[in-house]
Amino acid sequence: MSSSAAGDTEHVVVAEAHPVIAGALSWLLREHGYAVTAVADREALFAAIGRATPDLILLDGDAVERDGAILGQLRSDKRWHDVRVIVTAPWAAVEDGGAGLPWGADDCVSKPYRVPELLGRVRTQLRASGQLRAARAALRDTAAELERAREDAVSNRRLIDILHEVTGELSATEIYRILARRVARALEISHCSVVLARPGDVVGTVAAAVEDPSIQNVDIQLDHYPEITTALESSRPVLVEDARIHPLFAHMRDLWVQEGKTVDIRSVATIPFSIDRWRAGVLFLRTDRDERSLTSEDVDFADIVIRAAVAAIRRAQALETTRADNRRLEALATTDPLTRVLNRRALLDRLTAEVDRARRFSSSLSLLLLDVDHFKQINDTAGHLAGDSVLRQLGALLEDAIRKVDIVARYGGEEFVAILPETALDGGVTFAERLRERIAAKAFDVGAEHPVHLTVSVGIATFPSPRVASTEDLFARADEALYRAKSGGRNQVRT
Repeated sequence: MSSSAAGDTEHVVVAEAHPVIAGALSWLLREHGYAVTAVADREALFAAIGRATPDLILLDGDAVERDGAILGQLRSDKRWHDVRVIVTAPWAAVEDGGAGLPWGADDCVSKPYRVPELLGRVRTQLRASGQLRAARAALRDTAAELERAREDAVSNRRLIDILHEVTGELSATEIYRILARRVARALEISHCSVVLARPGDVVGTVAAAVEDPSIQNVDIQLDHYPEITTALESSRPVLVEDARIHPLFAHMRDLWVQEGKTVDIRSVATIPFSIDRWRAGVLFLRTDRDERSLTSEDVDFADIVIRAAVAAIRRAQALETTRADNRRLEALATTDPLTRVLNRRALLDRLTAEVDRARRFSSSLSLLLLDVDHFKQINDTAGHLAGDSVLRQLGALLEDAIRKVDIVARYGGEEFVAILPETALDGGVTFAERLRERIAAKAFDVGAEHPVHLTVSVGIATFPSPRVASTEDLFARADEALYRAKSGGRNQVRT
């Protein structure tokens, strides 16, 4: 054990043949809080480090050159393998960037000594030594934990494989199936299932069973499974190593005799789990007479896996909830609440992107600005609720009429916009006329005795075209065209 492991003072061995230099180095290091042992030759060095393993050896470079076996012996002996070694070297060797550093040395310091450099290198190597000891201690602790979790490396690998599989991006049903199959395979047992039930339930549901992969959502009577009900009520694993004699199965053994049944059960184990307030259950393990008995190590193994599975299900549930919330928020931010088409804000973003794409690929883009003719009369005669219903139905009609690449939005009031990517002016006019005729032919149901009929005026603008170089220009030209359609008698398309 190193001296620093037993106390706070770090131990440095100074291996220096020259007594004056050895004395000066020892004094300097002691003044800076280190415990120092000075030795003059190889025999004294190995005797000193044999009594107490130091944290650092400051080794005379001349001695290394005379006897290259010193470093080799230090590094080949596991007692001193991790001891940091600084060798002294002429100034030229240090200036050479460490190219002349002997094998096995961790650092070198120049001769004649410069105190700041020497102390700096000592501190650096001692810090590295402490970090190495801490890492090895942590590694030993980790290894001990793994050893306690499973008896051998094969089981550990199986556990890790299962954990990787059940903690992926899977649904709860998929995780249950994988859980039953992989635990049964790892423990080499023929029966493993996931039973969903809560404390007090009379009926449980088999979500997955390795003995019959087709089983899913099959109900069982829990009064026939005392091991399951006990685990659910106590929230603790239940292990029955021998069902022939265990008191938990006394009633079931009497029942089997009365019914003339021969039950081929050797041992059972149930590990309870809870996902949330509504979902709970057990991982159910069973072996037959010709199989081995289950052990507490098997229960520990299964408990680790089921905890990881529950965490994965909760994470998947939280992720899906977050995604759903994000989708709802995005819909609220981009959708018109009345008509369920895009709102004005989202329209402007999409139009800007489509104009940029048309400019980048030298393609055309047509914009249709639709306005319902005499919409105020609908509100005045049939009421605002009827007007809202008309707008909703019109929005649905427009969504149904466009292509997948096209975009429909409510611009405001009774005005709608349709964006037609890769569509020149002629194509835009043809589509607008067809749309105008379809709207005029539709009977809009507003819950009244007679349906409502309406017409629309449409203004069209195309990018690129004269006086259209931006989204603002596109809207301005479409608005001008819509004005001409309105002033020209309505129910018409203008460009």
